[in-house]
Amino acid sequence: MASPLFLCILLVVFGSYLSTISAVGNGKQSFVVVSTRSFQTQDVCSTSRSTVAPRPNGAAVPLVHRHGPCAKSPSTDKPSSFVEALRRSRVRADYVMSTMQMQDQEEGEVSIPAHLGTFVDSQEYVVTLGLGTPAVEQVLLLDTGSDLSWVQCAPCNSSDCYLQKDPLFDPRKSSTYAPIPCGFDVCKILQSDHHLNNGCSMNGNGTQSQCGYRVEYGGGSKTSGVYSNEALTLAPGVIIKDFHFGCGYKQGGPNDKFDGLLGLGRAPESLPVQTSALYGGSFSHCLPSVSSGTGFLALGAPSNTSGFSFTPMTHFMDDATSYLVKLTGISVGGKQLRIPRKVFEGGLIVDCGNIISHLPTTPYAKLQSAFRGAMAAYPLIPSDDGDTCYNFTGYSNVTVPKVALTFTGGVTVDLDVPNGLLLDGCLAFAESGPDDYVGFLGNVQMRTLEMLYDVWGGRLGFRAAAC
Repeated sequence: MASPLFLCILLVVFGSYLSTISAVGNGKQSFVVVSTRSFQTQDVCSTSRSTVAPRPNGAAVPLVHRHGPCAKSPSTDKPSSFVEALRRSRVRADYVMSTMQMQDQEEGEVSIPAHLGTFVDSQEYVVTLGLGTPAVEQVLLLDTGSDLSWVQCAPCNSSDCYLQKDPLFDPRKSSTYAPIPCGFDVCKILQSDHHLNNGCSMNGNGTQSQCGYRVEYGGGSKTSGVYSNEALTLAPGVIIKDFHFGCGYKQGGPNDKFDGLLGLGRAPESLPVQTSALYGGSFSHCLPSVSSGTGFLALGAPSNTSGFSFTPMTHFMDDATSYLVKLTGISVGGKQLRIPRKVFEGGLIVDCGNIISHLPTTPYAKLQSAFRGAMAAYPLIPSDDGDTCYNFTGYSNVTVPKVALTFTGGVTVDLDVPNGLLLDGCLAFAESGPDDYVGFLGNVQMRTLEMLYDVWGGRLGFRAAAC
C-alpha cells in the first residue's frame, strides 16, 4: 500500500500535469517562445518558404513587400512605424466606415461616395508584371479594395506623373495597345459604375473618341487617363491578351509614389473578374511573415483544396468591390474569450491594403486585455492612444501567446506568431467603432496564410504556413 507522502507527491505531479495540458489547449502549444530577431527584416531576400498550391490552369507570380530587399525597385520611403501604420490604417478604415454613416433618414438607404477603392497610402505589397508587346515590367501595388488597374503612361512630365525607378509604360512602343472607344460596352460599364467619375472626350466633328477614366481615392489621391486594352504578361508564356486598364497621364495627391495599381476587387474592372473565363474568378495570395520574405499572387483555384478551411464570403452592403466574412470568436493563449456573437454582426472586410486589423469595441477590448495579461512579463510602453506596445530591449527571446480567429462555419485560423500579431513591437489590432459595426482583417494578420478568394463560389479559404 502506498504511503500518504507518496500519494501526496503523486497528486501534486498529476495536478501539475493537468495544469500544463489545460494551459496549452487540448495538448496544442498555446504560447510560443520566439527570438526577437524574428521580428526584424533582414538585408537579404529570402525565397525558401513559398509553396504555391498546384493549379492545373492557373498562374502564380512572386509577391513582395515594397520596402524590403526582395522588391525589384525598393521604395525610397522607410517602412511604416507602428504609429504611422496605425494612422494610415485608420484613415483607410475611416473612409469605409463613413459610408455606413451616410444614411438616408427617410428611406434608410446607404449611399457610397463617388470614389473607387480606399486610401492607397497604406498598401505595402507589390507584384511585377509585364505590360504590352514587347512586355515592359511594371511594379504594381496589390489592392483587394480596388477594381480598376492602372499604370503611369508616357508621355508624362514630372508635374503630371510621379517619379518612378522603372520606365513609364509607353503605349506608342507596344504593338498590342489600343485605347477603348467610347461606344464599347466595357466603357459603358465603366461609366455606369457609381464608384467612377468617367467621361468621353469629343472629336472636332462632335463624335466621341476615347474612353476616359478618372479615379479619386479616399485619401485624396487621383489618377486619370485613357481606359485601354493591352496584353498583360503574368509569367513567361502566360499572357492575358485583352486586359482593360487605365493608362494614366495625370496623377496627384498625398500618396506615396508608385508605378501603378492592380485591382483585385469583385467588380467587372478587376483582374479576377476580367480573367474569370480563364481562371474561374478565383485567386489567392500569401503575404510573407516579414518584408525580407517572398510570397505569391496566384490566379485560378488549386486542383486540390483539401488543405484549405473555407468560410462564407459576401460583400459589404451595396459595395460591389469588397469581400466580407463573419468573425464569431477569438482565443488568446488557448482560451476562448467570452464575447457575445452579436457584436460581430457587422463582419470583417478582408483588406490586404489595410495594415492593421480593426475590431468593434467589445472584441477589441477583450483581445487587448487578454493579450496584455499573457504578456505581463514585458514592460509596456506608455501610450496616449491606449495602444499595446512593448519594450523588448535586452530580451533575446520572448514568449508570445497564440491568437486564433474563428469564422462562420467553425473555421479557426491561428495567426502567425509573432509576425501575424505584432508590428514594431505593438499588438497589430485597433478599434473600428461600436459593436456590430464592420471591422477589417488587415495584412499583418494575413501573413504566412494562403488566402483563397473563390469569388463565384462565395467563400474564402485559409491555408496555413504557405509562405
